Amino acid sequence: MSGGDDIFSRLSPRTRTLAGLVLAMSNFMVVLDLTIANVSVPHIAGNLGISPDQGTWIITSYAVAEAICVPLTGWLAQRFGVVKMFIWAMIGFGLFSVLCGLSMTLGMIVACRIGQGLCGGPIMPMSQTLMMRIFPPEQRPKAMGLWAMTTLLGPAMGPIVGGYISDNWSWHWIFFINLPIAVMCVLSAMAMLRPVETETANVPIDKVGLFLLIFWIGCLQVMLDIGRDHDWFGDPLIVVLAILAGIGFIVFIIWELTEEHPVVDLRVFRHVGYTSGVFTLALAFGAYFSGIVIIPQWLQMSMGYTATWAGILTAFTAMAAVMAAPLSARLIGKVDPRIMISGAVFWLGLMTLWRAHWTSGIDFWSMAAPQFIQGFAMPFFMIPLTTLTLGSVLPSETASAAGLQNFLRTMAIAIATSLTLTGWSDAQRVSRNDLAEVLQPADAQAALQGAGFSTEQIRQTISNMVEQEAIVIAVDHIFFISAVVMFIGALLVWLAPRPSGPVDTSAAH
Repeated sequence: MSGGDDIFSRLSPRTRTLAGLVLAMSNFMVVLDLTIANVSVPHIAGNLGISPDQGTWIITSYAVAEAICVPLTGWLAQRFGVVKMFIWAMIGFGLFSVLCGLSMTLGMIVACRIGQGLCGGPIMPMSQTLMMRIFPPEQRPKAMGLWAMTTLLGPAMGPIVGGYISDNWSWHWIFFINLPIAVMCVLSAMAMLRPVETETANVPIDKVGLFLLIFWIGCLQVMLDIGRDHDWFGDPLIVVLAILAGIGFIVFIIWELTEEHPVVDLRVFRHVGYTSGVFTLALAFGAYFSGIVIIPQWLQMSMGYTATWAGILTAFTAMAAVMAAPLSARLIGKVDPRIMISGAVFWLGLMTLWRAHWTSGIDFWSMAAPQFIQGFAMPFFMIPLTTLTLGSVLPSETASAAGLQNFLRTMAIAIATSLTLTGWSDAQRVSRNDLAEVLQPADAQAALQGAGFSTEQIRQTISNMVEQEAIVIAVDHIFFISAVVMFIGALLVWLAPRPSGPVDTSAAH
């Protein structure tokens, strides 16, 4: 393979910049699709004549398929070449997006979402790998800053875009809008990225490893998805799925560590800097995502907000993150990345603790304040963390390491979503019971009767008040737990050794 300087000379600075923008846009589109359907599920369920519970499979099917395919990135890149795989993945993503929009039944849309997730999974790590491949070392921090921003913007913009399209157009368009972006990315990649294609090798596929990967992730994700409706471990089906997922996971690890050509290269975990970094990412990003899950639902369910306005509130974080990104990129190489990561995650924890004191009478701008202020920490978390983790592995391991890192982030999102919704539901039930015990209904009834309310209206009014307060207490409970998780993540990153000299995050050659 040609040396690094040779690769950089193949692209002019203008072509390199345009290619970087295309790669960032492709990543943004895939990450956006993780959350764009969340606020649209009620619209889709109503249109297809299914229950909202069945509608959640539209979200889950995409997440499962993406989580399964992301770790395969290393093998796919070695076997077919990074650029070729990126182009084919974009073509597949665009095609399945159109089919999702044309779906008339639940079965068809779930099948197409699986196809969309399988194609979208490799795009995240491959766009990251190509970004580092086309930019010389001195420009990589800025390039990774742009890439990391799309990872942050996607989940935040998803509810806004999905809410606005569903409220004003039709849910079909949340999928159709991917087509022009996919076409542009494919044509641009074909025109600009072919000179930086990687060498290929006829690496055999680890069929047993692939089966075990699909098996344990499938069992885990189905368990997480249906657990809330089946009283968790009170249902034998959930117990069986948990046991199968656990056994599958253990066998998968043993097999992959002893296989000559593993489908997922778990050996990258031998690098302490990489391991502590990715687990910090999983904990902190999962805790951060719990807010993205819970805030829009609470605002729509209890506070009377539309899907669009609920999405706008979550996007305040992304706005501040974009403003802070250039400073973060400039500090990389000058400041110990562990200080930046630990400080940023601790800052996120403080903002989450601030939100743990929200009340049912809170106004829009009081909620927007911690959302906006926490955004300034996001680039100081994501950008140095990516630099630390991928700089801790060998250049030949970068594609596998990037794939595993994105896989852990995707799984953190899936697990955090399920745990957050379950914890929120349980906390509501406990809070409702506690409020009912301390409530003095006689005084409230007398006041409402004096205002001319009927007995039925009084009962309903008190019930609604209890319900609204129980929900907000449960929201605060979730935020408090998320803050504790953030603080643990802020400490975990210090297990990584101090980077010696400038971190080279060169791509797999």
